[in-house]
Amino acid sequence: MATQEQYRELARQLSATAAIQRDLGRALPADCPPASAIVLMVLNRHGEMRMSKLAELLSIDMSVTSRHAAHVADRGWIDRQPDPQDKRSRLLRINARGMALLDEVADRYTEVLAHYLSDWSDADLGQLNTLLARLRGSFGDCRARPSPFAAPPPRAPAADLAAAPAPTTAVPGPVPAPGGAPDPGPPPSADDDITRTPAKR
Repeated sequence: MATQEQYRELARQLSATAAIQRDLGRALPADCPPASAIVLMVLNRHGEMRMSKLAELLSIDMSVTSRHAAHVADRGWIDRQPDPQDKRSRLLRINARGMALLDEVADRYTEVLAHYLSDWSDADLGQLNTLLARLRGSFGDCRARPSPFAAPPPRAPAADLAAAPAPTTAVPGPVPAPGGAPDPGPPPSADDDITRTPAKR
């Protein structure tokens, strides 16, 4: 069983990785900020989708998602087509130029990592990849559940509770099936797999 001090040290080490993310971000093309690269990664991984689905996968609101999508569309990296099932919506799809950009981003990220980790052995890199994948698996899909450490809602004053009507008996809702909903995968981030894979249709 790990000690509390080991968890504290892990928290410090993970916080320090922000500098690594910044260095990787500097390797991106000038007109492709990290948010744009992430949008392309998500579309490449999950295939064609509506803006609402992209916002859900990015865990950001629609207005911010729309700005990111507009940026990559204006540069010709994605196509936006009317949704045949809902004319008010558009379907977003990464295109050949976007795929080529992801290839370039992957090459740039690889060069940065190869430069800084040139003295690491194959075994060291393999162990790091294994442990990072295990770490992500332990957290799972953070969007699918509230944080267990979120602050509880404020309690009502005692006088308000005394004046409140007695609660009625609630009817229990349906019990979810074992295993719940299928896991949609970890939330996207700048450290996601950026290698070129065929987009799902």
